Amino acid sequence: MSTTTTAATAAADYRPASAVARTETVTMARALNQALHDALAEDDRVHLMGEDIGALGGVFRVTDGLAARFGDERVADTPIAESGILGTAVGMAMYGLRPVVEMQFDAFAYPAFEQLVSHVAKMRNRTRGALPMPLTIRIPYGGGIGGVEHHSDASEAYYVHTPGLHVVAPGTVGDAYGLLRAAIASDDPVVFLEPKRLYWSKGELDRTACLPEPGTAAVRRTGSSATLITYGSSLPVCLEAAEAARAEGWQLEVVDLRSLVPFDDETVCASVRRTGRAVVVHEASGFAGFGAEIAARVTERCFHYLEAPVLRVTGFDIPYPPPALERHHLPGVDRILDAVARLQWESTWQSEGSR
Repeated sequence: MSTTTTAATAAADYRPASAVARTETVTMARALNQALHDALAEDDRVHLMGEDIGALGGVFRVTDGLAARFGDERVADTPIAESGILGTAVGMAMYGLRPVVEMQFDAFAYPAFEQLVSHVAKMRNRTRGALPMPLTIRIPYGGGIGGVEHHSDASEAYYVHTPGLHVVAPGTVGDAYGLLRAAIASDDPVVFLEPKRLYWSKGELDRTACLPEPGTAAVRRTGSSATLITYGSSLPVCLEAAEAARAEGWQLEVVDLRSLVPFDDETVCASVRRTGRAVVVHEASGFAGFGAEIAARVTERCFHYLEAPVLRVTGFDIPYPPPALERHHLPGVDRILDAVARLQWESTWQSEGSR
């Protein structure tokens, strides 16, 4: 699906934020729009900045209608200069505002990386806490929409490796709303990764629900055979794989990290200790990817409970492929089930048979 088509779909879904009920079934793009609307309405220190986020409403229409409602001083279109956008936001945060920056596409954020590492991540520590950095950086990330290179990167490894940043990636409509509200309310900088291919997925939004606690994972499906550990755009794929695995006799538990930093060791390790097996699933490249960190942490903390090595199912170690090939690049149900089948099940059967 082209970005033109998806943007048109989002535009057709748009309604003024004030028209959304407290509880309703909406798209993820709509939930994000509502979160930004509510944050702007409740706190005049909140300002949005980014390329084409004003009159156009953003490439994916996540900011649709907000400039008309709150004015172009609080919902500001910027020049195409990501480093300048983020540098300006750093100054705004230092003077007590709560800027929310949109990077339009994942790979477009790379020119701003120096600002992120040298200033956003370090400012609070550098000033010994005197200057908080309440800055939210929204980055539409990942593939699956037919975008070409520079439009489909999954770049979380760069951010999670940078101390001083919080990094979140919602996989459900409810979390998209709740985590974005929590990010904007935080006094620490948050990299907010929005899974592009889930923008038009639908789910229930309950705006009266409590905001997710920072750094907490969620068990989306219980099981006893093995644990699938995932986040963001790979969550629906893992849930589909877990359902398909029932035909093979496996009951797979699915843990949705939601927050990559801080990392919820307690929930992840409790699940793996129950099941004894784990597969990490994400669409970014595998080599030195975030899945490697998860596998290491689980192995260190759960070694004596593991029946098999922790496996990874990831994107391949290549630049993001052309649209016609991306379905082969992105982890799918078959690749996940193949990994589950490699979890040394025969050793259990032999052990149980010898008892």
